[in-house]
Amino acid sequence: MGIDDKVKNAAQDAKGKVKEGWGKLTDDERLEAEGKADQVAADVKQAGENVKDAFKK
Repeated sequence: MGIDDKVKNAAQDAKGKVKEGWGKLTDDERLEAEGKADQVAADVKQAGENVKDAFKK
């Protein structure tokens, strides 16, 4: 996995955590759900990259 992919996934995860936190703080369920979705998407991408790395070795 390239370092740029790791950074992108980490950034998306961080963005999702911020959205989720802000959604909880402001009682905005839609924003909170978007944040959770961003985190899940980042986790899925990370898992896919890990599988690619495993096959490379």
